[in-house]
Amino acid sequence: MRFGIIILPDQRWQQAARRWQRAEELGFDHAWTYDHLGWRTLVDGPWFDAVPTLTAAATVTSRIPLGTLVASPNFRHPVSFARQLTALDDISNGRILLGLGAGAGGTSFDTKVLGQPALTPGERFDRFAEFAGLLDEVLRTDHVTWSGRYYMAADARNLPGCVQQPRIPFVMAANGRRSIALAAQLGDGWVTTGIKSDDLSAWWLSVGDGIRRFEDALAAVGREPASVPQYVSLDAAGPYALSSMAYLTDAAGRAADLGFTDVIVHWPRPDGPYAGDESVLDAVAADLLATSA
Repeated sequence: MRFGIIILPDQRWQQAARRWQRAEELGFDHAWTYDHLGWRTLVDGPWFDAVPTLTAAATVTSRIPLGTLVASPNFRHPVSFARQLTALDDISNGRILLGLGAGAGGTSFDTKVLGQPALTPGERFDRFAEFAGLLDEVLRTDHVTWSGRYYMAADARNLPGCVQQPRIPFVMAANGRRSIALAAQLGDGWVTTGIKSDDLSAWWLSVGDGIRRFEDALAAVGREPASVPQYVSLDAAGPYALSSMAYLTDAAGRAADLGFTDVIVHWPRPDGPYAGDESVLDAVAADLLATSA
């Protein structure tokens, strides 16, 4: 089992840098940040863009893979985003993981702040499929022309290309049938948050069902499940995973039993979402990360 951690982009870099450095020092296998213009109850507080945050994180670390969890079409265009990602992959010397998702609906701040019309779930999937397809094409190929419903490209360039070949790995968020099929086709990894529920047992049933459906989708396109990392965000279950070592140990064990290769938790914050004590990270490093290395 591998362990990842999400560091929200809610601190000025003078304070945030130490968290990224510590994530590497503690032995986490990967570190992530959100890619939003603002997020839920933190929308009125400090918030920073994911790309420069990860760029800065790449300069204060040397080994740990870094990524978005997740980038979406809500405010990004594949052509310009590909240029940013190519630079980020270069600066990090090939340590970037690209988490991708369809994006929230019309109630999300990212949508509302840009004055975008609400899309139906089907429209959001169609936009995501086009976004991921064009981004895949531009990251792999020079001179891309594309004419779609949501995106256009006219002779888009990609030189020098990614450090990681043929492109940066896509870790695709998917729960529904169509999105799982897309993740099986394009993804180099799959991540799930399960189906939101107040019932913890029901949530675990949803992620177990999800991993089975994803493995079936891989088989349908001739891919071996063992070749594709499968991630679960433990904090989506409801209880904060770092609330105690006992809970984290149990949750990670349940995820492993279901077949997940990676679990992801959030860095403790002083208050609000994911409120907790940073001292628990030392216990995680001693009890879990050391034994999983």
